[in-house]
This record gives sequence, C-alpha cells and structure tokens, in this order.
Amino acid sequence: MRRDRVLAGFCLTLVLAGCHRGANIPPPPRDPGLPPETKAEKAQNAADVHTRLAQHYIDIGNLGGALDKVKIAVKDDPTYVPAQTVMAYIYERINDLPNAEMHYRRAVELQPKKGDTNNNLGQFLCRAGKVQESLTYFTKALADPFYQTPDVALTNQGICQLKLNDRVAAEASLREAVHRNPSNASALLQLTNLLYLEQRYLDASAFLQRFDMQGQTSADSLKLGYDIETRLGNTEAAQNYSKRLLSQFPDSEQAQALNQTARP
Repeated sequence: MRRDRVLAGFCLTLVLAGCHRGANIPPPPRDPGLPPETKAEKAQNAADVHTRLAQHYIDIGNLGGALDKVKIAVKDDPTYVPAQTVMAYIYERINDLPNAEMHYRRAVELQPKKGDTNNNLGQFLCRAGKVQESLTYFTKALADPFYQTPDVALTNQGICQLKLNDRVAAEASLREAVHRNPSNASALLQLTNLLYLEQRYLDASAFLQRFDMQGQTSADSLKLGYDIETRLGNTEAAQNYSKRLLSQFPDSEQAQALNQTARP
C-alpha cells in the first residue's frame, strides 16, 4: 500500500439551520406579540424548511429528492447560505463539479468572512485539484474569531499541504489541529501518516494509539499500525494490528496486501 496515499477523507461542514431536526417538523409558531413577518423573513423561513427537507433526503440517500428540495430553497431565497452549501454538496456528490464550485463560491460571496463557508470551498478546491488556491480559503476560515471548529480547517489545510509535499507546514497544521481538539481523529491519523513518511516511527506509534482511542478504526489505520510496529521491531504489536485487520476488514485492499506480504 502506498504510504503517500491520503488516509482520511475531508469533513464537509454543512452550515444548516436546524438540520438535525425532524424533516417534517415545521418552524415554531411565531410569537403573536411580534410584528408581522417581512417579505425577506418569509423567504428565508421557506428556504430554511426546504433546506432541512433536502438534508433529510441526503440522510436517507435520496439525492434526487434532496436536489429538488434545495432548488426550491434557493428559489425561495437565493441569499440563504445553508441552501447554497447543500446545493453545492449535492452537485459534488453527483459529480457535477462546475455547479458544485459555483454554489460553494456563492456561499463565500454571501458570507466572505465566515469560517464554515471558507472551509467548505477550500475542501472542494483541494479535492478538485486546485490545491494551492484552496489554502487561501483555509486561511480565511481560520481568521474568523467565531468559527467553532477551527481544528477542522487546520486538518484540511494540513491534508492539502501534504498534497503539495510541504511536510513541514502540514505537520504544523495538523499538530495545531490536535492541540485545539485532541479528539480530532482525522488530524491524528493524518499526523500519524506524516510521521511514518518521515520515518519517525516512535512518534507515529504514539499518535496512532491516540487515534485508536477515538474508536474510529479503519483498514487504513490498522495497516498503518502494522507497518509502524514492524519497522520498530515490535513483533507482538505488529501481529496484533495484523489480527485486527484480518478480523475486522478481511475483504479490504489492506488485508489483501498483508496476506501477500505474509506468503513465503
């Protein structure tokens, strides 16, 4: 297995108002003591309802239904950023990258200083091969003092810096991500992989143990653990990773690679 392979995916942050509420739950009734809704408020409320419905369809795997609903949301209120974000996400999922990019950029135009919108665009650009440009948006995301998950942007920044083979910058980003959120599993795994590439096996082993504690074991992480402990000469630890990989992910590419190396 290639060790320069990115081992963990990006975390798309959907900035959805109420996206975890039940899809058919209407907004709470308006306080009768308040003045009547303005036209703009009505438009945004309608967009919110249809955006939450779109998120529900995404959750159940109905991307066609989600796209229909979010198109209505964008028509209700073209300035509603969560609708633009969900629209972009769906287009990316169906591999319509030009439309995905257009809506990610539109979200940033509407909220140019917002951490979430800049992080989302940065992630997309990095995935789409526009790696150098993506770094600009992670910087903007991290400049938002109200951004609630800066460790996510730092992790994504580190991943993109690795794509540029800038290991020094990537390590700094990933270590800062872990510093800000010690339970960030993606940052821990990415940092482990980087340290492995740098042949700093003891440090890599320590960070992989921290990753293991997050309960997000994968075939990649177990194969990486096997490789690290093998290079450290820790036969028992390496075999433990091997047994876990073959038991938990017997049909994985990583398990097959391990079986090949074990043959005489």
